[in-house]
Amino acid sequence: MLHVEEQLNVIKSGVAGIVPEEALSAKLAKGQPLIVKLGVDPTAPDLHLGHAVPLRKLRQFQDLGHEVVLIIGDFTALIGDPSGRNSTRPPLTRDEIEANAATYIEQAFRILDTARTTLRRNSEWLEELTFSDLLRLTSRFTVARLLERDDFQKRYRDGVGISLHEFLYPVAQAYDSVAIKADVELGGTDQLFNLLAARELMEKEDMEAQVCLTLPLLEGIDGVQKMSKTYNNYIGLTDEASDMFGKTMSIPDELMIKYYRLCTTVSVEEIGSIERGLSENSLHPNAAKRRLAREIVTLYHSAEVAEEAEAAFDRVFKEHEIPKDVPEVSLDLPQEVHLPALLKDLGLVSSNGEGRRMIAGGGVRIDGNQVSPDTLDLSRDAVVGTTIQVGKRRFARVAGRR
Repeated sequence: MLHVEEQLNVIKSGVAGIVPEEALSAKLAKGQPLIVKLGVDPTAPDLHLGHAVPLRKLRQFQDLGHEVVLIIGDFTALIGDPSGRNSTRPPLTRDEIEANAATYIEQAFRILDTARTTLRRNSEWLEELTFSDLLRLTSRFTVARLLERDDFQKRYRDGVGISLHEFLYPVAQAYDSVAIKADVELGGTDQLFNLLAARELMEKEDMEAQVCLTLPLLEGIDGVQKMSKTYNNYIGLTDEASDMFGKTMSIPDELMIKYYRLCTTVSVEEIGSIERGLSENSLHPNAAKRRLAREIVTLYHSAEVAEEAEAAFDRVFKEHEIPKDVPEVSLDLPQEVHLPALLKDLGLVSSNGEGRRMIAGGGVRIDGNQVSPDTLDLSRDAVVGTTIQVGKRRFARVAGRR
């Protein structure tokens, strides 16, 4: 294993906080592999780069020689994590949880080393608890302590209901750490309360308490909101290579280093060199961003595919050509076509409303020609056989003849 200071240099890169840092140093100084935990509730099937941030940090721990335990919260998902919620989360069925878990695991192992990852489900120990076990566990926490959570405080203050089972979520997650004897637990900054609850429970169980390592929430490609499908600002782990490359090229320059630290395997030292080059103007931002896009595409596809994605990007944005692999969609169209609805049917927008906004903003082109902002209806002959573009990266060809 690397020396403690060398390990800390890698571990601390890109993190938001380590509580307490001196405890992590002491654990590392023992020279033994640490048990590093990440618990995830499979509440959605697809992952994006924001979800991948803690997985990347887990991989760093693996590469440093530590043991990683990925806990699928199939039991806690039945409760629903109340973190950041202003209302009770709708419950998922067990079938939904299992379906989401299957795709989550497949995507997580695109990042983690399968051979060095222990996969557990927290139903293994939480379903075995008796009511007397639950009473003993809940006696370790006070209502006042649980109400210190910002989201609970706000809901209580605003008179918004808090279901009793939601109070049990941090208790259950804390017990996960007890069950596997975690040395370190990872989570987003919004998870700090839950991570500290586990540390507190371990101390009360006369165990060596875990270290809480928090990671920043990753802003989406808009540079404003956190990455989320809700805000349509995400880069999905299963995105096509060309989309992944193009989306990365659209992030604000000031986010590049954060993306390098949280989303790539580039070494800490090399990222420092890139950061210096940008600040001293010896490295052009476009060159740095192109490398970032190649690094990300390579991780989830391959280096060869990344080169092809970059070439495709240049054909569209430098040479203003239509991509070669535009999907062709066959539709049964009326004589008069409502353009926002057509964009939705082609999969270029998520709703008619988004289609109208893109048209009004000048973001729609037909065979390279911009659609007038006040155009909502076109004849069938005007769209059949054409290539329609929405924004910079979304293309579709309407099948058929005029």
